[in-house]
Amino acid sequence: MQKSELIDHAKSYYDMHQILELELAINLAITAHAGQKRASGEPYITHPLTVADTLMNWGMDLDSVIAGVLHDTVEDTNVTLDKIESLFGHDVAQLVDGVTKFAKARSGMQDLSNYLPKTKDNLSKLLIAVGQDIRVIIIKLADRLHNLSTLQHLPHDKQVKIARESLEVFGPIADRLGMGQIRMQIEELAFSYLDPAEFKRLKIIMKKRLGKSTRKLGQIRVDVEAVLKKQNIKAEINGRVKGIYSLHKKLVKTDGNIDGIYDLMALRVIVDKKEDCYLVLGILHSMYKPMINRIKDYIATPKSNGYQSLHTTVITPNKQIVEFQIRTHEMHDYDERGLAASFHYHDQKSSKDYIKKRKSSELPANMRWITQLQEVVEKLQNGEQISKDQLNIDLFGKRIFVHSPKGDIYDLPEGALPLDFAYLVHSDIGQHANGFRVNGKIHPFDKPLQNGDVVEVIINKLSQPKQAWKNLVTTTHARSKLQAQLKQLGLIGMITNAASIIRHKAYQRNKHK
Repeated sequence: MQKSELIDHAKSYYDMHQILELELAINLAITAHAGQKRASGEPYITHPLTVADTLMNWGMDLDSVIAGVLHDTVEDTNVTLDKIESLFGHDVAQLVDGVTKFAKARSGMQDLSNYLPKTKDNLSKLLIAVGQDIRVIIIKLADRLHNLSTLQHLPHDKQVKIARESLEVFGPIADRLGMGQIRMQIEELAFSYLDPAEFKRLKIIMKKRLGKSTRKLGQIRVDVEAVLKKQNIKAEINGRVKGIYSLHKKLVKTDGNIDGIYDLMALRVIVDKKEDCYLVLGILHSMYKPMINRIKDYIATPKSNGYQSLHTTVITPNKQIVEFQIRTHEMHDYDERGLAASFHYHDQKSSKDYIKKRKSSELPANMRWITQLQEVVEKLQNGEQISKDQLNIDLFGKRIFVHSPKGDIYDLPEGALPLDFAYLVHSDIGQHANGFRVNGKIHPFDKPLQNGDVVEVIINKLSQPKQAWKNLVTTTHARSKLQAQLKQLGLIGMITNAASIIRHKAYQRNKHK
């Protein structure tokens, strides 16, 4: 990637004033990185320019793209944050600072499977870097994606280290942010270095399988398009090929039986409205025999990362098994770019509109963990004492969606208990929880919730939190709110006891007069 290429690309998105600002950032980075080389022998500046170009392709805002250009300057050159802030403003400087802190915090990481640093200090740095502005993670994903694509120039031990970290850390981060296409790219590149023989073997198998089915799927696509057109449903139909690493994971679960995997290649139907998704589903089931146990409604109940789509697997008259995925253009865009789809550079929004400063009620249900992360960050920055449990923010664990009786959707970690839900709705709801109904039936405090549950909190204004509740919450958010309430009740109890003692002593004095 050269300066001229990036500028030409930017002209499709930005006005002349913004182009000049971007060009200033590029010139600063070129000067700062002068003489530095990558392992490939290319000038180092090709890396930050490629990162910026990737961010532009993902639809990120101008500040993020400029931060992508400058993301290595503070760590690797003499450029200071003060200089960046004076030239490009506070937001860009904060993004560059966040990326730098993220890299430093990761240097203390030992256990990649949990992505927890060995020391509380490193974890604090990581949370602050990420929590200040969620765009930091997206910039790091673009950075990692380019590093993976040029991994062939590094020694074998470094290739394995970076690939392993990418698969165990950055892939799950992308998935957590709903960035499905980016997750797949990271996984494919990383897996090709971690197990090159298996990667090559599965690639050959996929090529043979797809070669046989592509022509047949092409005819099915034509047939479906004709019926949808007759029904006046505007739709785009294209193919989706399963990723090699996804296939590898599926084969592990099915003991290597590839014949039991029906979604090696799926047909994706993209429509304008949610209502059309269900119309298309009905039409497909009228054309082909559906496999009932393989119908999935991820629109009514999204996946934990926010993914929405209808899935159905059908059997055609010639006995071919085909999976269809049906979604709107908006759902498709989210599946491709996830959280990055929320940043529309062409709207020229001010920084106050970004997710980092929105109210939690305005965030999609699957992104409300960002607000909980920011609550912990605020405490860290204020110098408040934070327990190890509170620092253990679950960025990568499996999630579930549960519903309130009014239909509101709430995002919780797998294994969450009813009190976790109550405190997520509101701390007052948690404080006065007296019982729970799940799917219309009384539900015990210690029984985990399941994805899709409808949860009703039974309130009693006289009820108060109990010490025993500490064993009945699993989330950082609920535990923090509960501890604050128990502490407040303890103080009230102490004051009440003191007042009672004073009254008793006064009574005794008056009695003896």
